[in-house]
Amino acid sequence: MNFEHISVLLNETVGALDIKPDGIYVDGTAGGAGHSIEIAKKLKSGMLIALDRDPDAVKIATERLKGLPAKVINSNFSQMDSVLSELSIKKVNGIMLDLGVSSHQLDTAERGFSYHKEAPLDMRMSQSGISAEDIVNNYSEKELADIFFKYGEEKFSFKIANQIVKRRAEKPIKTTTQLAEIIASAVPAAARRDGHPARKCFQAIRIAVNDELGALTEAIEKCFDLLEKDGILAIITFHSLEDRIVKQSFKEFCTGCVCPPDFPVCVCGKTPRGRLASRKPIEPSKEEIAQNPRSRSAKLRVIIKN
Repeated sequence: MNFEHISVLLNETVGALDIKPDGIYVDGTAGGAGHSIEIAKKLKSGMLIALDRDPDAVKIATERLKGLPAKVINSNFSQMDSVLSELSIKKVNGIMLDLGVSSHQLDTAERGFSYHKEAPLDMRMSQSGISAEDIVNNYSEKELADIFFKYGEEKFSFKIANQIVKRRAEKPIKTTTQLAEIIASAVPAAARRDGHPARKCFQAIRIAVNDELGALTEAIEKCFDLLEKDGILAIITFHSLEDRIVKQSFKEFCTGCVCPPDFPVCVCGKTPRGRLASRKPIEPSKEEIAQNPRSRSAKLRVIIKN
């Protein structure tokens, strides 16, 4: 299997984790194992646990990490606590998440992630459960519009949802190019010049199919709880919805006393649980963006547990 994926912010992320040779680390999104390999290479008596919900990624990561101190497991990172519990691991030194869709998933036409290639409407990272075809053909007009607006920030969400419902009444929508054409037909001509008209809706459907934001929200608290004192959590996001969740969660971890300002002394007893490695997110260099245009929207946020 040819699994091509260029790891984004590779040196920055591995550097931020400050790998200890005897530490235990988790890569919650192993993908093509780019980050995992660099982490595992720095370990001696330590161990890397690499997770991925995609069976293709698990197979490739297992091959690429052979001979290194790493264990690869097919699981969603939102279930990280259960995975580590089964391995009798209570705390870890560092965790990283590289969110979003991999180059392999985008470039493998039959996975149905790309609006550029003719393929069945799928988009399932785990290759199981509800598919994009199920959503497109069975959700109500309002449900579709809500998905497009909430997860894709698509301002023509209702027009697009209305057009989808009309067209699926004639015949089921089965392929990526069918859906892309329907979306384009619902968007005003002037708006089509602002990137591919299907981009936002495909992102929205993918997020809904894989419950990406729900899994992220559930995972962040679990990841932080699993860290040792001075353990590090590093998360790479690729769009504003993900980044907003990570930013707000990290802010909450770093917030101390919440008593009203006119209280003479603190009565809430709340202290910061963590500290940011840097106030602003780390972004790709111009050189990295030139080599890998898909990295242009990436942001790395890092927090250290108190």
